[in-house]
Amino acid sequence: MSETLKNLFILDPSIHFLNHGSFGACPRPVFDTYQAWQRQLEHQPVQFMGRELAYHHRQARQKLAEYLHANPDDLVFIPNATYGVNLIARSLVGYSSSYLQEGDEILTTDQEYGACDHTWKYLCSKVGAVYKHQSIPFPVSSTEQFIERFWQGVTPRTKVIYISHITSPTALRLPVEDICHRARQSGILTVIDGAHAPGQIPLDLEAIGADFYTGNCHKWMMAPKGAAFLFTRRERRALVEPLIVSWGYGANENNSSGSRYVDILEFTGTRDPAAVLTVPAAIQFQADHDWPRVRGECHELLGEARRRIEELTGLPPICPDATEWYAQMAAFPLPACDTATLQRRLYDEYRVEVPIIEWGGRYLVRMSVQGYNTEDDVEVLTTALAALLRELVDGCSLGTVIS
Repeated sequence: MSETLKNLFILDPSIHFLNHGSFGACPRPVFDTYQAWQRQLEHQPVQFMGRELAYHHRQARQKLAEYLHANPDDLVFIPNATYGVNLIARSLVGYSSSYLQEGDEILTTDQEYGACDHTWKYLCSKVGAVYKHQSIPFPVSSTEQFIERFWQGVTPRTKVIYISHITSPTALRLPVEDICHRARQSGILTVIDGAHAPGQIPLDLEAIGADFYTGNCHKWMMAPKGAAFLFTRRERRALVEPLIVSWGYGANENNSSGSRYVDILEFTGTRDPAAVLTVPAAIQFQADHDWPRVRGECHELLGEARRRIEELTGLPPICPDATEWYAQMAAFPLPACDTATLQRRLYDEYRVEVPIIEWGGRYLVRMSVQGYNTEDDVEVLTTALAALLRELVDGCSLGTVIS
Protein backbone atom coordinates (compact mmCIF):
# COMPACT_ATOMS: atom_id res chain seq x y z
CA MET A 1 0.00 0.00 0.00
CA SER A 2 0.99 3.60 -0.48
CA GLU A 3 2.48 5.47 2.47
CA THR A 4 0.90 8.59 0.95
CA LEU A 5 -2.54 7.04 1.31
CA LYS A 6 -1.74 5.91 4.85
CA ASN A 7 -0.88 9.50 5.77
CA LEU A 8 -4.37 10.62 4.71
CA PHE A 9 -5.94 8.85 7.70
CA ILE A 10 -6.24 10.09 11.27
CA LEU A 11 -5.40 6.70 12.79
CA ASP A 12 -2.73 6.46 15.49
CA PRO A 13 0.43 5.64 13.48
CA SER A 14 1.82 3.54 16.34
CA ILE A 15 -1.00 0.98 15.91
CA HIS A 16 -1.09 -1.80 13.34
CA PHE A 17 -4.79 -1.27 12.66
CA LEU A 18 -6.21 -4.47 11.13
CA ASN A 19 -9.78 -4.04 12.34
CA HIS A 20 -11.34 -1.62 9.87
CA GLY A 21 -14.37 -3.91 9.75
CA SER A 22 -15.62 -3.06 13.23
CA PHE A 23 -16.13 0.70 12.96
CA GLY A 24 -14.28 1.87 9.85
CA ALA A 25 -11.84 4.78 9.76
CA CYS A 26 -12.45 8.17 8.21
CA PRO A 27 -9.80 9.83 5.97
CA ARG A 28 -8.68 13.35 6.85
CA PRO A 29 -10.24 15.05 3.78
CA VAL A 30 -13.58 13.36 4.46
CA PHE A 31 -13.42 14.23 8.15
CA ASP A 32 -12.66 17.85 7.26
CA THR A 33 -15.83 17.93 5.15
CA TYR A 34 -17.75 16.41 8.06
CA GLN A 35 -16.60 19.18 10.39
CA ALA A 36 -17.37 21.81 7.76
CA TRP A 37 -20.99 20.61 7.66
CA GLN A 38 -21.15 20.83 11.44
CA ARG A 39 -19.83 24.38 11.38
CA GLN A 40 -22.32 25.36 8.69
CA LEU A 41 -25.15 23.96 10.80
CA GLU A 42 -24.06 25.87 13.90
CA HIS A 43 -23.56 29.11 11.97
CA GLN A 44 -27.33 29.44 11.42
CA PRO A 45 -29.16 26.40 12.88
CA VAL A 46 -32.70 27.50 11.97
CA GLN A 47 -31.89 28.26 8.37
CA PHE A 48 -29.87 25.08 7.95
CA MET A 49 -32.29 22.66 9.65
CA GLY A 50 -35.54 24.36 8.68
CA ARG A 51 -34.92 25.63 5.15
CA GLU A 52 -31.86 23.92 3.67
CA LEU A 53 -31.57 20.40 5.09
CA ALA A 54 -34.14 18.71 2.81
CA TYR A 55 -32.21 19.93 -0.23
CA HIS A 56 -28.86 18.77 1.18
CA HIS A 57 -30.34 15.38 2.05
CA ARG A 58 -31.70 15.00 -1.46
CA GLN A 59 -28.32 15.83 -3.02
CA ALA A 60 -26.54 13.32 -0.78
CA ARG A 61 -29.12 10.60 -1.53
CA GLN A 62 -28.64 11.20 -5.25
CA LYS A 63 -24.88 10.66 -5.00
CA LEU A 64 -25.37 7.55 -2.87
CA ALA A 65 -27.96 6.20 -5.30
CA GLU A 66 -25.54 6.57 -8.21
CA TYR A 67 -22.89 4.75 -6.18
CA LEU A 68 -25.26 1.89 -5.30
CA HIS A 69 -27.10 1.74 -8.65
CA ALA A 70 -30.47 2.50 -7.11
CA ASN A 71 -33.26 5.04 -7.37
CA PRO A 72 -32.73 7.81 -4.77
CA ASP A 73 -36.41 7.67 -3.80
CA ASP A 74 -35.88 4.04 -2.73
CA LEU A 75 -33.11 5.04 -0.30
CA VAL A 76 -33.28 6.63 3.11
CA PHE A 77 -30.46 7.63 5.44
CA ILE A 78 -30.37 5.93 8.85
CA PRO A 79 -27.76 5.85 11.65
CA ASN A 80 -26.44 2.29 11.12
CA ALA A 81 -27.30 -1.10 9.63
CA THR A 82 -28.56 -2.52 12.94
CA TYR A 83 -31.12 0.30 12.98
CA GLY A 84 -32.15 -0.72 9.47
CA VAL A 85 -32.65 -4.36 10.46
CA ASN A 86 -34.70 -3.24 13.47
CA LEU A 87 -36.82 -0.96 11.32
CA ILE A 88 -37.73 -3.72 8.87
CA ALA A 89 -38.13 -6.43 11.50
CA ARG A 90 -40.49 -4.23 13.51
CA SER A 91 -42.40 -3.35 10.36
CA LEU A 92 -42.97 -7.04 9.66
CA VAL A 93 -44.05 -7.63 13.24
CA GLY A 94 -46.44 -4.67 13.41
CA TYR A 95 -48.57 -3.87 16.40
CA SER A 96 -51.89 -4.24 14.57
CA SER A 97 -51.69 -6.23 11.33
CA SER A 98 -48.45 -8.20 11.47
CA TYR A 99 -46.99 -9.59 8.25
CA LEU A 100 -45.55 -12.39 10.38
CA GLN A 101 -47.98 -14.61 12.25
CA GLU A 102 -47.64 -17.41 14.78
CA GLY A 103 -45.73 -20.33 13.30
CA ASP A 104 -44.25 -18.33 10.40
CA GLU A 105 -40.51 -18.74 9.93
CA ILE A 106 -37.61 -16.36 9.30
CA LEU A 107 -34.68 -18.29 7.85
CA THR A 108 -31.13 -17.13 8.45
CA THR A 109 -27.64 -18.63 8.74
CA ASP A 110 -25.64 -19.50 11.84
CA GLN A 111 -23.18 -16.71 10.99
CA GLU A 112 -25.23 -13.57 11.60
CA TYR A 113 -24.38 -10.50 13.64
CA GLY A 114 -25.36 -11.03 17.26
CA ALA A 115 -27.18 -7.71 17.74
CA CYS A 116 -29.49 -8.44 14.80
CA ASP A 117 -30.04 -12.02 15.96
CA HIS A 118 -31.33 -10.50 19.21
CA THR A 119 -33.65 -8.23 17.23
CA TRP A 120 -35.34 -11.08 15.36
CA LYS A 121 -35.55 -13.35 18.41
CA TYR A 122 -37.16 -10.61 20.48
CA LEU A 123 -39.74 -9.68 17.88
CA CYS A 124 -40.55 -13.26 16.91
CA SER A 125 -41.38 -13.94 20.54
CA LYS A 126 -44.07 -11.26 20.34
CA VAL A 127 -46.10 -13.11 17.71
CA GLY A 128 -44.91 -16.70 18.06
CA ALA A 129 -42.89 -16.67 14.82
CA VAL A 130 -39.80 -18.87 14.49
CA TYR A 131 -36.31 -17.50 13.92
CA LYS A 132 -34.46 -20.39 12.32
CA HIS A 133 -30.68 -20.69 11.90
CA GLN A 134 -29.47 -22.89 9.06
CA SER A 135 -26.03 -24.31 9.82
CA ILE A 136 -23.39 -23.82 7.12
CA PRO A 137 -20.53 -26.33 7.58
CA PHE A 138 -16.94 -25.43 6.78
CA PRO A 139 -15.17 -25.32 4.50
CA VAL A 140 -17.51 -23.86 1.91
CA SER A 141 -16.42 -24.82 -1.58
CA SER A 142 -18.89 -23.40 -4.10
CA THR A 143 -21.80 -21.03 -4.46
CA GLU A 144 -24.04 -23.91 -5.50
CA GLN A 145 -23.08 -25.92 -2.42
CA PHE A 146 -23.81 -22.98 -0.13
CA ILE A 147 -27.21 -22.21 -1.69
CA GLU A 148 -28.37 -25.82 -1.63
CA ARG A 149 -27.30 -26.21 2.00
CA PHE A 150 -29.00 -22.98 2.98
CA TRP A 151 -32.15 -23.79 1.04
CA GLN A 152 -32.59 -26.99 3.02
CA GLY A 153 -33.92 -24.72 5.75
CA VAL A 154 -36.80 -23.42 3.63
CA THR A 155 -40.23 -24.84 4.49
CA PRO A 156 -43.81 -23.94 3.49
CA ARG A 157 -43.84 -21.68 6.59
CA THR A 158 -40.82 -19.60 5.49
CA LYS A 159 -42.00 -16.01 5.03
CA VAL A 160 -38.71 -14.12 5.28
CA ILE A 161 -35.04 -14.79 4.53
CA TYR A 162 -32.64 -12.62 6.51
CA ILE A 163 -28.98 -12.99 5.56
CA SER A 164 -25.75 -11.01 5.59
CA HIS A 165 -24.03 -9.99 2.38
CA ILE A 166 -20.69 -10.28 4.19
CA THR A 167 -20.85 -12.06 7.52
CA SER A 168 -19.50 -10.50 10.70
CA PRO A 169 -17.85 -13.44 12.52
CA THR A 170 -16.53 -15.34 9.48
CA ALA A 171 -16.17 -12.49 6.91
CA LEU A 172 -17.65 -14.67 4.15
CA ARG A 173 -19.14 -12.99 1.11
CA LEU A 174 -22.45 -14.81 0.56
CA PRO A 175 -24.23 -15.27 -2.79
CA VAL A 176 -27.14 -12.98 -1.95
CA GLU A 177 -28.04 -12.26 -5.58
CA ASP A 178 -28.83 -15.93 -6.23
CA ILE A 179 -30.64 -16.27 -2.91
CA CYS A 180 -32.80 -13.20 -3.57
CA HIS A 181 -33.68 -14.44 -7.05
CA ARG A 182 -34.69 -17.87 -5.77
CA ALA A 183 -36.63 -16.37 -2.86
CA ARG A 184 -38.60 -14.08 -5.19
CA GLN A 185 -39.61 -17.10 -7.29
CA SER A 186 -40.84 -18.74 -4.08
CA GLY A 187 -42.72 -15.69 -2.78
CA ILE A 188 -40.36 -15.19 0.17
CA LEU A 189 -39.33 -11.71 1.35
CA THR A 190 -35.59 -11.01 1.55
CA VAL A 191 -33.86 -8.75 4.08
CA ILE A 192 -30.13 -8.33 3.40
CA ASP A 193 -27.76 -7.06 6.07
CA GLY A 194 -25.06 -5.29 4.06
CA ALA A 195 -23.22 -3.79 7.02
CA HIS A 196 -19.79 -4.69 5.59
CA ALA A 197 -20.52 -4.57 1.85
CA PRO A 198 -20.73 -0.92 0.64
CA GLY A 199 -17.24 0.24 -0.26
CA GLN A 200 -15.65 -3.18 0.20
CA ILE A 201 -17.28 -4.65 -2.91
CA PRO A 202 -19.07 -2.98 -5.84
CA LEU A 203 -22.84 -2.92 -5.31
CA ASP A 204 -25.78 -2.88 -7.72
CA LEU A 205 -28.89 -2.91 -5.56
CA GLU A 206 -31.25 -3.23 -8.50
CA ALA A 207 -29.39 -6.30 -9.74
CA ILE A 208 -29.24 -7.90 -6.29
CA GLY A 209 -33.02 -7.83 -6.16
CA ALA A 210 -33.49 -7.77 -2.38
CA ASP A 211 -36.79 -6.54 -0.99
CA PHE A 212 -34.88 -4.72 1.76
CA TYR A 213 -31.16 -3.96 1.90
CA THR A 214 -29.46 -2.04 4.67
CA GLY A 215 -25.80 -1.05 4.68
CA ASN A 216 -23.28 1.10 6.51
CA CYS A 217 -21.48 4.04 4.94
CA HIS A 218 -19.18 4.49 7.94
CA LYS A 219 -17.31 1.21 7.51
CA TRP A 220 -15.77 0.46 4.10
CA MET A 221 -17.12 3.60 2.42
CA MET A 222 -15.19 5.54 5.11
CA ALA A 223 -17.87 8.14 5.84
CA PRO A 224 -18.15 9.45 9.42
CA LYS A 225 -19.89 7.38 12.10
CA GLY A 226 -23.67 7.63 11.98
CA ALA A 227 -24.09 7.28 8.21
CA ALA A 228 -25.98 4.28 6.80
CA PHE A 229 -28.88 3.58 4.45
CA LEU A 230 -31.97 1.47 3.95
CA PHE A 231 -33.09 0.45 0.47
CA THR A 232 -36.63 -0.81 -0.11
CA ARG A 233 -38.03 -2.16 -3.36
CA ARG A 234 -40.85 0.12 -4.44
CA GLU A 235 -43.54 -2.57 -4.30
CA ARG A 236 -42.58 -3.32 -0.66
CA ARG A 237 -42.81 0.24 0.67
CA ALA A 238 -46.32 -0.32 2.00
CA LEU A 239 -44.88 -2.80 4.52
CA VAL A 240 -42.50 -0.24 6.04
CA GLU A 241 -43.50 1.54 9.25
CA PRO A 242 -41.41 4.25 10.96
CA LEU A 243 -39.65 3.45 14.21
CA ILE A 244 -40.20 7.09 15.21
CA VAL A 245 -43.28 9.06 14.19
CA SER A 246 -42.45 12.74 13.71
CA TRP A 247 -43.05 15.63 11.30
CA GLY A 248 -42.32 13.53 8.25
CA TYR A 249 -45.45 11.50 8.90
CA GLY A 250 -47.54 14.56 8.23
CA ALA A 251 -45.51 15.97 5.35
CA ASN A 252 -47.44 17.66 2.55
CA GLU A 253 -46.57 19.31 -0.73
CA ASN A 254 -45.01 22.24 1.14
CA ASN A 255 -42.52 20.27 3.22
CA SER A 256 -42.24 16.89 1.53
CA SER A 257 -39.08 15.37 0.04
CA GLY A 258 -41.21 14.07 -2.81
CA SER A 259 -41.14 10.53 -1.41
CA ARG A 260 -43.53 9.37 1.32
CA TYR A 261 -41.04 6.60 2.15
CA VAL A 262 -38.27 9.15 2.72
CA ASP A 263 -40.52 11.53 4.65
CA ILE A 264 -41.68 9.05 7.29
CA LEU A 265 -38.24 7.50 7.87
CA GLU A 266 -35.77 10.36 7.52
CA PHE A 267 -37.44 13.32 9.21
CA THR A 268 -37.58 12.05 12.79
CA GLY A 269 -36.58 15.03 14.92
CA THR A 270 -33.40 16.97 15.59
CA ARG A 271 -30.12 15.13 15.07
CA ASP A 272 -26.74 15.99 13.63
CA PRO A 273 -27.02 15.40 9.85
CA ALA A 274 -23.34 16.04 9.13
CA ALA A 275 -22.35 12.37 8.83
CA VAL A 276 -24.86 11.53 6.10
CA LEU A 277 -24.21 14.81 4.27
CA THR A 278 -20.54 13.79 4.11
CA VAL A 279 -21.29 10.57 2.20
CA PRO A 280 -20.69 12.26 -1.20
CA ALA A 281 -17.24 13.35 0.01
CA ALA A 282 -16.44 9.77 0.99
CA ILE A 283 -17.51 8.58 -2.45
CA GLN A 284 -15.37 11.27 -4.07
CA PHE A 285 -12.37 10.28 -1.95
CA GLN A 286 -12.56 6.79 -3.40
CA ALA A 287 -12.86 8.14 -6.93
CA ASP A 288 -9.88 10.45 -6.40
CA HIS A 289 -7.68 7.53 -5.29
CA ASP A 290 -8.65 4.86 -7.84
CA TRP A 291 -10.42 2.68 -5.31
CA PRO A 292 -10.88 -0.39 -7.55
CA ARG A 293 -7.07 -0.56 -7.68
CA VAL A 294 -6.83 -0.04 -3.91
CA ARG A 295 -9.37 -2.81 -3.29
CA GLY A 296 -7.36 -5.15 -5.49
CA GLU A 297 -4.11 -4.38 -3.66
CA CYS A 298 -5.85 -4.88 -0.31
CA HIS A 299 -7.14 -8.27 -1.41
CA GLU A 300 -3.65 -9.30 -2.51
CA LEU A 301 -2.16 -8.26 0.83
CA LEU A 302 -4.91 -10.12 2.67
CA GLY A 303 -4.18 -13.19 0.55
CA GLU A 304 -0.52 -13.00 1.58
CA ALA A 305 -1.58 -12.85 5.25
CA ARG A 306 -3.83 -15.87 4.66
CA ARG A 307 -0.93 -17.90 3.24
CA ARG A 308 1.37 -16.98 6.13
CA ILE A 309 -1.19 -17.80 8.83
CA GLU A 310 -2.11 -21.10 7.17
CA GLU A 311 1.57 -22.02 7.06
CA LEU A 312 1.91 -21.08 10.72
CA THR A 313 -1.11 -23.01 12.03
CA GLY A 314 -1.42 -25.87 9.57
CA LEU A 315 -5.19 -25.40 9.68
CA PRO A 316 -7.34 -25.57 6.54
CA PRO A 317 -9.08 -22.38 5.34
CA ILE A 318 -12.83 -21.87 5.69
CA CYS A 319 -13.32 -20.90 2.03
CA PRO A 320 -11.52 -20.87 -1.33
CA ASP A 321 -8.90 -18.20 -1.99
CA ALA A 322 -11.07 -16.07 -4.30
CA THR A 323 -12.84 -12.69 -4.35
CA GLU A 324 -16.05 -14.68 -4.74
CA TRP A 325 -15.75 -15.46 -1.02
CA TYR A 326 -13.78 -12.60 0.51
CA ALA A 327 -12.60 -9.14 -0.49
CA GLN A 328 -10.81 -6.92 2.07
CA MET A 329 -11.79 -8.82 5.20
CA ALA A 330 -11.29 -12.51 5.99
CA ALA A 331 -11.28 -14.89 8.94
CA PHE A 332 -8.46 -17.38 9.41
CA PRO A 333 -8.66 -20.43 11.72
CA LEU A 334 -6.51 -20.58 14.83
CA PRO A 335 -5.90 -23.42 17.28
CA ALA A 336 -8.03 -23.47 20.42
CA CYS A 337 -6.83 -20.72 22.71
CA ASP A 338 -7.87 -18.09 25.23
CA THR A 339 -9.20 -15.56 22.71
CA ALA A 340 -9.45 -12.67 25.17
CA THR A 341 -5.84 -13.14 26.31
CA LEU A 342 -4.53 -13.48 22.76
CA GLN A 343 -6.32 -10.33 21.60
CA ARG A 344 -5.19 -8.35 24.63
CA ARG A 345 -1.56 -9.39 24.28
CA LEU A 346 -1.51 -8.71 20.55
CA TYR A 347 -2.51 -5.15 21.37
CA ASP A 348 -0.50 -4.58 24.55
CA GLU A 349 2.75 -6.18 23.40
CA TYR A 350 2.72 -5.72 19.62
CA ARG A 351 0.31 -2.80 19.08
CA VAL A 352 -1.84 -4.93 16.77
CA GLU A 353 -5.57 -4.11 16.72
CA VAL A 354 -7.34 -7.21 15.38
CA PRO A 355 -10.32 -9.24 16.67
CA ILE A 356 -9.83 -12.82 17.86
CA ILE A 357 -13.17 -14.62 17.71
CA GLU A 358 -14.50 -17.78 19.29
CA TRP A 359 -17.48 -18.78 17.19
CA GLY A 360 -19.34 -22.07 16.73
CA GLY A 361 -16.57 -24.06 18.39
CA ARG A 362 -13.96 -22.46 16.14
CA TYR A 363 -11.21 -19.95 16.85
CA LEU A 364 -10.60 -17.27 14.25
CA VAL A 365 -8.57 -14.13 13.64
CA ARG A 366 -10.66 -11.74 11.54
CA MET A 367 -8.36 -9.48 9.61
CA SER A 368 -9.31 -6.35 7.67
CA VAL A 369 -7.02 -4.72 5.11
CA GLN A 370 -7.76 -1.16 4.07
CA GLY A 371 -5.84 1.29 1.91
CA TYR A 372 -3.75 2.51 4.85
CA ASN A 373 -2.39 -0.98 5.66
CA THR A 374 1.06 -2.11 4.54
CA GLU A 375 3.16 -5.28 4.39
CA ASP A 376 4.64 -4.25 7.71
CA ASP A 377 1.24 -4.68 9.38
CA VAL A 378 1.01 -8.24 8.07
CA GLU A 379 4.58 -8.98 9.12
CA VAL A 380 3.99 -7.78 12.68
CA LEU A 381 0.71 -9.71 13.00
CA THR A 382 2.13 -13.00 11.77
CA THR A 383 5.29 -12.64 13.87
CA ALA A 384 3.18 -11.87 16.94
CA LEU A 385 0.85 -14.81 16.34
CA ALA A 386 3.82 -17.16 15.97
CA ALA A 387 5.27 -16.04 19.29
CA LEU A 388 2.03 -15.90 21.26
CA LEU A 389 0.53 -19.15 19.96
CA ARG A 390 3.74 -20.95 20.95
CA GLU A 391 3.18 -19.71 24.45
CA LEU A 392 -0.61 -19.94 24.73
CA VAL A 393 -1.30 -23.23 22.95
CA ASP A 394 -0.01 -26.40 24.60
CA GLY A 395 2.58 -28.32 22.60
CA CYS A 396 2.74 -25.90 19.70
CA SER A 397 5.88 -25.00 17.79
CA LEU A 398 6.35 -22.59 14.90
CA GLY A 399 4.93 -24.04 11.73
CA THR A 400 3.33 -26.99 13.55
CA VAL A 401 0.82 -25.38 15.85
CA ILE A 402 -1.59 -28.25 15.19
CA SER A 403 -0.73 -31.66 13.83
